[in-house]
Amino acid sequence: MSGDLPLRATFDRAADFYQDARPDYPAELYSDLLAITAITPPAHLLEVGCGPGKATLPLARMGFRITAVELGAALAAEARQRLAEFADVSVITSSFEDWEPPPGVRFDLAYAATAWKWVDPAVKYAKAAALLAPGGHLAVWNADHAFPAGFDPFFTEIQKVYEEIGEGDGSPWPPRENRPDPTATEFDASGHFTVVGTRRYVWALRYTTDEYIALLDTFSGHIAMEPAKREHLYREVRRLLAARPDGRLVRHWSVGLTIGRRL
Repeated sequence: MSGDLPLRATFDRAADFYQDARPDYPAELYSDLLAITAITPPAHLLEVGCGPGKATLPLARMGFRITAVELGAALAAEARQRLAEFADVSVITSSFEDWEPPPGVRFDLAYAATAWKWVDPAVKYAKAAALLAPGGHLAVWNADHAFPAGFDPFFTEIQKVYEEIGEGDGSPWPPRENRPDPTATEFDASGHFTVVGTRRYVWALRYTTDEYIALLDTFSGHIAMEPAKREHLYREVRRLLAARPDGRLVRHWSVGLTIGRRL
């Protein structure tokens, strides 16, 4: 496994508030997912790393059967509670790498929402392909911070704080917008999938100070940060936003969707 994989275990500490702090994925994403894959209820879906059910609930409400695999025990418990009304949805506490379905079970679609990068690259594509029915699809998407022209200058100011406390990633600032998404290349290079569709969605949300700090508390790097550094960072967030008349910031989100068909 890659060196950062242990960070994937940190999300379980955010189980109580992850669902509310993280944004919902765009409705267009689900429409495009169904249009490109041509799946319809009650097809059987496999979700890798469901968390508290952020991407599970919309598909469950459409009537799909879903088997969701989640590494974190607290996150899995939260997902079960939120999905309790859906008899055809089950949540299994396990890593994707270690989990095996009952003999003969195959899925029409496997998908991962802001979770795929945490799965062992030596395992994930081959295993997903092996679990799919002929003609089945794999869909992967991530929610990332976007920096379009005119992005909120708060982020330039707070980036200085990250650098001061040694938590900058060393990349140029601001990040270059429209960076190529490597996921489609990974799909093709795996030898198990051919890419049949890619989409990108960008939108903006306004956050109060408390809402934004709650969001930061769902990010692995902030969860794992030394407490003194995190407390200093959050003081600076509060100071910068307290100087604004409305006390709010605007954060742009970007989601890149990649869909592949099993070879």
